[in-house]
Amino acid sequence: MALEIIEINHVQITVPRAAEEASKHFYKDILGLEEISKPVSPRGPSGAWYRQGTVEVHLSVEADVSDNQRSKLHICYLVMDLAAAEQHLRGAGIDIISDQQPVPGWLRFYVRDPGGNRIGIAQRDSET
Repeated sequence: MALEIIEINHVQITVPRAAEEASKHFYKDILGLEEISKPVSPRGPSGAWYRQGTVEVHLSVEADVSDNQRSKLHICYLVMDLAAAEQHLRGAGIDIISDQQPVPGWLRFYVRDPGGNRIGIAQRDSET
């Protein structure tokens, strides 16, 4: 019998301390995620929590972050207008990574946050 998952609550991502402030700016101001209160942690006040709809993104700071720049692990955000999203991100100085492995029914590209985490930006392809 399969586990009865009722929702995805959150995704946790990590960045090195040197990328913390730039990452907070990226998620709050560039992507426009809602910053929410996070519990007081015995590890201190670093990191931040964000929400989009019912799903949260928890940004944590770690000393030994793996080489995110080479990883294909990612979060994917759906948008209504992929071209407008690309223009917005380019205008904010974010490098766009083209989709090298297209999936039928989807239009998408990728970006990296200041900590090197890969992020998919996608739109359903109305032509398929």
